[in-house]
Amino acid sequence: MRSIRPPARRTTSRARRSPALAAALTVVVALTATACGPDGDADAKASASAAQDAPGGTEIKIPQDLQEKLKKHGIDLDKWKNGEWKNWDRDKWLRQAGEFINPIIKDFWDPDKIEKVKPPQDPSKPEDISEDQGKTDPEPAAVPAQAVRTPYTSTAPGVGLLLFSTPEGESRCSATVVKDPAHPGKSNLVWTAAHCVHAGKNGGWYRNMMFVPNFNRNGVSAAEMKTAPFEDRVPAGKWWADDMATSSEWIKDGGAVPGVPMAPYDFALMHVKPEEGTSGKSLEEMAGGAYTVNFNAPAMSKIPSLTAQGYPAEAPFDGALQEQCTDRPTRLSMDAVKPTMYRIGCTMTGGSSGGPWFAKGADGQPELISNMSMGPRPAKWAAGPHLGPEARNMFDAMSKRWAARG
Repeated sequence: MRSIRPPARRTTSRARRSPALAAALTVVVALTATACGPDGDADAKASASAAQDAPGGTEIKIPQDLQEKLKKHGIDLDKWKNGEWKNWDRDKWLRQAGEFINPIIKDFWDPDKIEKVKPPQDPSKPEDISEDQGKTDPEPAAVPAQAVRTPYTSTAPGVGLLLFSTPEGESRCSATVVKDPAHPGKSNLVWTAAHCVHAGKNGGWYRNMMFVPNFNRNGVSAAEMKTAPFEDRVPAGKWWADDMATSSEWIKDGGAVPGVPMAPYDFALMHVKPEEGTSGKSLEEMAGGAYTVNFNAPAMSKIPSLTAQGYPAEAPFDGALQEQCTDRPTRLSMDAVKPTMYRIGCTMTGGSSGGPWFAKGADGQPELISNMSMGPRPAKWAAGPHLGPEARNMFDAMSKRWAARG
C-alpha cells in the first residue's frame, strides 16, 4: 500500500496516548514566533508565560508548561529558526501532546521552493452505520482523475497545498479549510490526514507546517507556473500551523507499512496563522470559502457518490494541478473492530493525501466526510477514514479552545 500523500516514507499512511477522557485523541498546542494574526491575543491569554520578541516587534508569550517541555528537550526558539529545526534526533523530535512547535520562518517556503516539493516515492440522532462494520466490498474499478475546473478560487475555494519538513526532506500533502462554529465565516481551521503531520509510532510531529489555499488558482502547467504571477501561485497567502490535533491511535501505532492498520484514524486538524498580515481577515475570508465537516455521515449504501480532491504530484501528475475523482463509495475494513473506511476508484497519486472527500449535504452543498488516506501502487483506488466520535471530539476541542482565546 502507498500512502497517497507525502510524509516521507509512507506507504499507506496515514496517533499518542491520551487520558481516558480524550480516549482516542491527542491535542497539541503550538506556538508561532511571529506576529499574531486575527487571533493575535491568543497566546497572551495562556497561563504564566515568558515573552519573546517576534519579527515586527510583536510579543508572543509561551505558556509555562510548554516552556518547561521545551527546556527539557533543550530547544531554543531562536536557534530553531536559525537551523536547529533540522535536528531530528530522537530526543529532539517532539511527539507528545503539548509539544508541537511550528514557529514561522519568514520566506522559508518561497514560491520556487513550493513548486519543487514532491511527495515521497514510496498513504442529532446518530446515523446507524452498523451494516458497514467489519465489511469489505470487492475492489472498485479504477476511476481516472480529472482536472478540477479553474479558477480554484471559485470552483474549489479553500482546497490547497500543505507543505512540511520531514527527516528525509521537504514533503507535501493536500488539505482543506473547514468551517469553525465558534467563528462563523472566519475560520482558521484546516483538515488533512494524520500521516501528513505526524510520523506515527517511530517519530513525532513534522516541522515547518505551512498551508497554501487555492494553490496555482488558474491551473497552469508546472512549466508555465515558473513565470506565473506570485498572486496566481499563492493567491490567498501562506498560513503556518500554530495548533495541531490528531488521533492517539495514529501517534501510538501509525506510520508507514506497519501503520496501515491505523488508517481508519488517519485524520488531523490544525489551526493556522498567516505569515504576512491580512488586515485582520481570517483564512476562510482570504481563501473564499470553507466546508462543513459531517461527523454523522450515513451508511455507505446511502451515499450515492463521493468526490475526492487534491494535488497529486507523483507520475503521471506533476503537483501543479488540482485533480478529482468521483465514485460511489464501497467499504474497506482493516479488521472487525476498527471503523470501516470509505473506498472509491481513483488514480490520484502521492501528494493527494489529506485532500478532502466531499458528499452532497442536505442543503445541496459539498460537505467534508473524509480525507484521502491510502491506496495501492499503481494507483487504482483510494481509501479514507469514516469521521466518527473520535474525530468529532478532536474538532470540538480545538474549536472550543480557540473560541476561548478570542
